Amino acid sequence: MQYNPGWNGSSVNLLHVRAAGPRDSLHYVWSSIGAPAVLLVATQSPSSALRVNWTQLLSPSPAGAIWIDPPDSVVYSTAVVFTKLFEFSETKPLGELFYPTYDLSKFSWDSLNHTLNHTALTAELSGAPATDPSGGFANGSLAFRVTAYEAGGRAERLPSLLHTADSSQLEFVLAGVAPRGNGSHFVLEVATVEEAGAVRRLRSERSIDDEYTPTIFEVLSLIAESQNGSSTLGFLQWKATAYGSRSPRREDGIRCRAQGLQVANWTLPVSSIVQAYFGESLGSTCTISALNVSFGGEEGQVYQEKRYLSWSLLLGFGQPPRDPFSALVISITAVALGTPLAMLLLGSCLVLLARRRRYSEYEPIN
Repeated sequence: MQYNPGWNGSSVNLLHVRAAGPRDSLHYVWSSIGAPAVLLVATQSPSSALRVNWTQLLSPSPAGAIWIDPPDSVVYSTAVVFTKLFEFSETKPLGELFYPTYDLSKFSWDSLNHTLNHTALTAELSGAPATDPSGGFANGSLAFRVTAYEAGGRAERLPSLLHTADSSQLEFVLAGVAPRGNGSHFVLEVATVEEAGAVRRLRSERSIDDEYTPTIFEVLSLIAESQNGSSTLGFLQWKATAYGSRSPRREDGIRCRAQGLQVANWTLPVSSIVQAYFGESLGSTCTISALNVSFGGEEGQVYQEKRYLSWSLLLGFGQPPRDPFSALVISITAVALGTPLAMLLLGSCLVLLARRRRYSEYEPIN
C-alpha cells in the first residue's frame, strides 16, 4: 500500500494497493481527487508499476497523467466512481420529496494518510461538503473504508462477505448526518467505466442459506463481462442489506435496493483519476453505466433514530465469490427430504409383506 506515491504533500488523496502474483499483478488506485473513485487494473506482468505525473494530474487537463508501466502488460482495466448522494422523504399526498443533492466531487476530504494501517491493510477516506447551507453535516461525515486482503476468507462483521486475495472490500458509512426530513431515505449513485469490449450486467441471486447473514437471502453482483459473454472480467458484489449500528446485529438491518443499471448520458466529474487514466477514450469508446443504491424501508426510521448507516461491498477481478451451502443447511435439508422418503419406503415394504401373508378361517388338520 502506497500513499501519494511520488508526491510529498497530503492536500490530495491517492492510495495505491498492489497485489503481486507469480505471473501477474493487480492494481487498485483509490482517490478523492474529483469524486471518490477506484481504478482497477489487471496486468500479466508480476513487476508492473503505477506511474503518476502529479503536475498533470492536478492540472485542469489530467488526461494521461496515470498509467501502468509497461503499458502492454495491461489486460483489463475498469473504474468505479461514487458521484452523488441523494436524500428524499415519502410524504403524503405529494409522494417523494427530494432535497438538494450532495455532489461528492465538491466534498472536502481529510487526509487518508492518518488512517492508513499497513498491517491490517485498511484505510479510511472521510469528508463533508465544502459548503453546507442546510447544516446536515455539522456533526456528521461521509466515509469510505477500504480493506485489502492477502488471502481468502470472510469478514468478521456483518454482512460477513466472502472474499478472495483478488478482491478488496469497501464500506460506505454515513455517520451523524442530520436528515432533512421525517423518514428520510438516502440513495448513493455509483458509476462504472468500461473500455470497449466489456459490458456491465446486474445479477441477483437468492439462496435458502443465510448462515452468515441472518434473514438476508439475496446477493447482488454487478458483473463486467466480455461482450460475447465468454468470460467474467470483474465484479462488484454486496448483500441486500445495510446496517444502522457501528457493531451491526441482525436487528440493525436497513433495507438495501438496487434501482436498475442504466447507460449514463452524462459525463463524470472533471479532474479525477478516471480522466487521468482513460484520457480521451472516456468520451468516445468507453461505456459509462450508473446504478442507484437506496437505503431504507417504508418507515425509514432506523437511520432517523441512530444516525448511522453502513453498506459493505466487495470489488475485484474475475468471478465473484460464491458461498457454499453450510453443513447446517445440508443437514436440515437431508432430514426434511430423507424422513418422508424413509417413511415411504417403510410403508411400501409393509404393504408388500402384508400381501404375501395368507390368512384362513380354518384350523390346520393334524
